Amino acid sequence: MTLQAKYVHTNLIAADWRTLANFYQHVFGCTPVPPERDLKGEALEAGTGIPGAALRGVHLRLPGYGDSGPTVEIFQYNQLADRPTTAVNRPGWGHLAFAVEDVAAARTEVLAAGGQPVGDVVTLQIASGAKVTWCYVSDPEGNVIELQAWSA
Repeated sequence: MTLQAKYVHTNLIAADWRTLANFYQHVFGCTPVPPERDLKGEALEAGTGIPGAALRGVHLRLPGYGDSGPTVEIFQYNQLADRPTTAVNRPGWGHLAFAVEDVAAARTEVLAAGGQPVGDVVTLQIASGAKVTWCYVSDPEGNVIELQAWSA
């Protein structure tokens, strides 16, 4: 059986949710979707499995899809687990990807806004003959972002 589903959001857990939200708004043009979240209590503890859990954060509308498009949800918990090393090949969700006109220029903007380099800008040709220029960078908290631009 296939569920009747619609993609809604991706969640990022932040050490500083306001700073990370500002990064995505400034660099990628994401826009806040009110209200800010400020959650705690028995239901949150039960839903997360974390005794004493509390969180704050915001949803940011991703660019390019209008007012009903998906969001990135940036939350900060009152208790954080240790962060693994940033790696593009770590099991689990790998990265967010943004289509840009100029990958090198976008990479420069991400780095100027506090992001970090992960790899170099490269161009690959796929079997159809189309080419994609792309690179990996990270946001200021080490979450991997792919920047990409396609050409014929």
